[in-house]
Amino acid sequence: MHVYILALVLALSSAGPQTNTGNAAVSNDSASKQSAPLSQRGLERIQKEVRHELVLLPFYGVFDQLAYQVSPDGTVTLMGAVVRPVLKSDAENAVKHIEGVDHVVNQIRVLPASPMDDQIRRSVYRAIYGNDVLTRYALQAVPPIHIIVENGHVTLEGVVARQMDKQVAEMQANQVPGVFSVKNNLTVEENK
Repeated sequence: MHVYILALVLALSSAGPQTNTGNAAVSNDSASKQSAPLSQRGLERIQKEVRHELVLLPFYGVFDQLAYQVSPDGTVTLMGAVVRPVLKSDAENAVKHIEGVDHVVNQIRVLPASPMDDQIRRSVYRAIYGNDVLTRYALQAVPPIHIIVENGHVTLEGVVARQMDKQVAEMQANQVPGVFSVKNNLTVEENK
């Protein structure tokens, strides 16, 4: 099983399975169906379609992070963190109708509403995408560096082309007033 992070716009990168505690909303549209495990080709098709559906969500933005995992039994587990509650339900609704998806487990966390976190989001965005080294990332249709802020703690998710870009993004985020910590989960593209 692979987890695919949507922020990986430049290339799909796989990571090990993630665990996420908390309440999970389960959609079981075809509980009575007992299907055989999906083939590798079937898994890849579903992964591609799930990614496509999630990237096209109208409220998905740079301050959200969505990830998913497709199991051979047709279960799609949605993970990540979003600012707007509607994005959590939209993500589930978008993938549950994909052919071959039997169940959707929605573990997406809705970040708490906080004017302070909103201010930090805007400031970190300006610090990262306004930096001369990182400006080119802002020109993409879906900026690849996602900024997740929860109670003053910043997590950077996504893909950058070079190790230096990853380090600059972290330094820029650390310099924003009000930021308690920065966790840098950015992935560096392989040998670009």
